[in-house]
Formats: sequence, C-alpha cells, structure tokens
Amino acid sequence: MSNVLCDQVLVLNRLWQAVNVCSVRRALTLLFDGNAQVVFGEGDGDYRTLNFQQWRDLSAADPEADGSVNTVSFRIRVPRVILLMGFDRFPKKEVKFTRHNLFERDRNTCQYCGRVFDRRDLNLDHVIPRDRGGPTTWENIVCSCIPCNTRKANRTPAEAHMHLVRKPKRPKWRPFVQVSFGASMHDSWRHFLDVAYWNVELGSEVG
Repeated sequence: MSNVLCDQVLVLNRLWQAVNVCSVRRALTLLFDGNAQVVFGEGDGDYRTLNFQQWRDLSAADPEADGSVNTVSFRIRVPRVILLMGFDRFPKKEVKFTRHNLFERDRNTCQYCGRVFDRRDLNLDHVIPRDRGGPTTWENIVCSCIPCNTRKANRTPAEAHMHLVRKPKRPKWRPFVQVSFGASMHDSWRHFLDVAYWNVELGSEVG
C-alpha cells in the first residue's frame, strides 16, 4: 500500500489546466478535506468530477478497477487526476538554470551557426569568456557546436567575427512541474497533457 500512496496524481486547477503532480496520499487528503475532486471519465472528453463521498461510493461498486487503498473501515480507489476547487492560476516557479533547460531554450541549436545537433554534440559557451569577467547566467550562456566553440575559443563573438542567432535571455516559460511523458505517465493524463501543445508553447515563447 505504501508504494501506491507514493504514485503520482495529475493536479488540475479550477480552469482544468494541468499545474502540478502530487502523491496519491496528498490527493486523498485534498479530496477528504473538500479542497479537490476526482476527475473521472472514459478518456473521450466526457469527464465528471466526484467529491470524496461520491468517489468512495464509486469505489465500493468497483474497488479493483484501477488500484485501491485500504483504510480501517473501507477501501477506496486510487485517483489519477484531481481538480483543485479554489485554485485558478499557474504556480509561480522560476525556470531552473540547468543544462537541460538551456538546451530547451536554445532548441538544441548552435547559437553561432544555427544548426540543430544532438545534445551530446553541443557545448555550453560563455558568450563573454569567464576569464574576461563573463558571468555564468542565462544572459551569457548559449549552446554551441564543437566546431563553432573551437573557432570562437577564448574570444567574444565580435573578436571571432561570429554572430549570435539570437540574444540569450532568461526564458519566460515555466517547464511543467516534474512530469515525465514516458512510461510513468498514466493513460488518463493524456487528455490533459498534450505534449505537442507544451512543445509549441516553449518554442513560441523563447523565440
């Protein structure tokens, strides 16, 4: 049961926008306290929301349908998607300054020659070299292919007669909160997580 309680549940805000994930334990607490309802449907867009008592009654009718948790007095199904009743915003989170997010911002594209590469064939380059006082920040780090990185060496782009594809800056987008789009994603999430949508948003905002 402990492993089930640690499974991930997709969290939607009051506008039915995916904003987070939480554990089954947290989801059941929110449901019991009346702060959330379970989103239930067959995946064809026909969804309804159930409060704690309604979800408990549904669980009693079909307790083994999608995993369940035993309590002292009853058995309740594991929710996969919940809807927050009083939250209609996206969480305010800064974009973490990581190698992954730098590649995302620059779309795996060398910012000097404009070609797309596998990430293993890209370096992260200080536009103004570190020993010239260049900081390690969003505004001074870009993706660079190995040939361009070698050509630029320890110079500024102007000194190397090279031009940036776009000026580096802190992204405006917020990556979705720790959601894996791989095997760990429950099928019931797919209606709410259109992967293409999220990719388009990232591309349009960092361009």
